[in-house]
Amino acid sequence: MLSRFGQLLTETEQVTHAIIITDHNVRDPHANAIDAAVVQAGIKTDLIEVKPGETSKSVEVATSLWNQLLDLGTDRRSVVVAVGGGVVGDLAGFIAASFARGINLFQVPTTLLAQVDSSVGGKVGINLPEAKNIVGAFWQPRAVLIDTGVLLTLPLREYRAGLAEVVKYGVILDADFFEFLESRIKQLNDRDHETLAEVVARCCQLKAEVVAADERELTGRRAVLNFGHTFCHALETVCGYGELLHGEGVSIGMLCAARLAIATGRIGPDVISRLDHLLKALQLPRQVPEVDHDDLITAMQHDKKVQHGRLRFVLPTRIGHVELVDNVKTSDVRQALLDSSSGP
Repeated sequence: MLSRFGQLLTETEQVTHAIIITDHNVRDPHANAIDAAVVQAGIKTDLIEVKPGETSKSVEVATSLWNQLLDLGTDRRSVVVAVGGGVVGDLAGFIAASFARGINLFQVPTTLLAQVDSSVGGKVGINLPEAKNIVGAFWQPRAVLIDTGVLLTLPLREYRAGLAEVVKYGVILDADFFEFLESRIKQLNDRDHETLAEVVARCCQLKAEVVAADERELTGRRAVLNFGHTFCHALETVCGYGELLHGEGVSIGMLCAARLAIATGRIGPDVISRLDHLLKALQLPRQVPEVDHDDLITAMQHDKKVQHGRLRFVLPTRIGHVELVDNVKTSDVRQALLDSSSGP
């Protein structure tokens, strides 16, 4: 489908200039394929490469990109095309949202995590050293082009990390989908094309429904998408950006949140047992790394769901349903971290 991107662009926009933002890992072949497709459509293109990894989501890299866009004569009729995983999508999306007070954005996600989650929904942003994704915007892409064929080039660790976000959708919104995943473990581990097509489509549909109901997280509905993420973002911050892949943090964070749900009387052990079994079968990490738990709790205070200084968590009540919970005791959070450090 990448070769059809030029046609998609011209059908969607009246555009004469496209800035493709990618990283070194994705430039060949995927970003180059997008570049060729845009050139074939008669559109001027400029391709900008950033370093792979979470550290590129920084103020320094954003400043560099703004200056490069200025030098390239970018204006409001230009478009930004993000070709890459979640880091490139978040960073390029933030550049599109902020340059010239906003120019149009197209997403071409090349990782499973980006295809099922970060490319859809309009959240874009960068990190500060003390907090992940704390600077950003809601900036919807004009279109998202997903080709599951690109996943065949994805390193195994990155692919597995994306499966954590897939599992998340089953826990928070769709018990039948969770059961489907349980029945397709071999196909998921083998990157079966038909299974992945069904999985990606369902995840995008579920996220789109939530985002349409609460685009800017004003009602709390969209917050359900952050199941496991309060723990995850704290782990990513304390461990150091890039040491723990986002999906790996989500996997660990979901189990921490499930243990917190047990401690607060919302679920029984059967829920965490099913979740743990599925994550284990997909060969995802399930134990909290050896880091200072006080540092993790401090990092959680910077979470975007914090209100009036109080931690809030998305906790399951059953497979297929979660709720946003206020006034969680710090002692329960510590215990959830401790229990998840030793593993089930």
